[in-house]
Amino acid sequence: MIKKLSHIGIAVRSLSEQIPYYRDFLGLPYLGEETVEEQKVRVALFQLGESRIELLEATSPESPIAKFIETKGPGLHHIALNVDDCAAALKKAAEEHIRLIDQTPRIGAEGFKIGFLHPKSSFGVLTEFIEEPEIHNEKGQGI
Repeated sequence: MIKKLSHIGIAVRSLSEQIPYYRDFLGLPYLGEETVEEQKVRVALFQLGESRIELLEATSPESPIAKFIETKGPGLHHIALNVDDCAAALKKAAEEHIRLIDQTPRIGAEGFKIGFLHPKSSFGVLTEFIEEPEIHNEKGQGI
């Protein structure tokens, strides 16, 4: 079911302030930015080996990221695990009585199917299942 660690999501107040740290200081390849209107978030991606770092900036005070930063401050938001079939992974989690945020997959950054497990069922870690197309996995292309 789990293929690899896809990415680590980090909630930030400002992409423009954080991008230089990851790109220039850490030297991570910068893959680009994208706005995900449905989630009210702007995303910046960096390659880190076979995984990525995803910076998340709220585009609205109603964004889940804005609410996260308001209550917990900026920092680690979630881990994302690459799965073959996001719908099947969510179904299996529900069958195992894992509390879900998403009952069915929705579309996230880069148009990938995603679904979240509630952190109360995953020992305090917000966990995302992400179904990435094979061409993306093989070539490591960005936004």
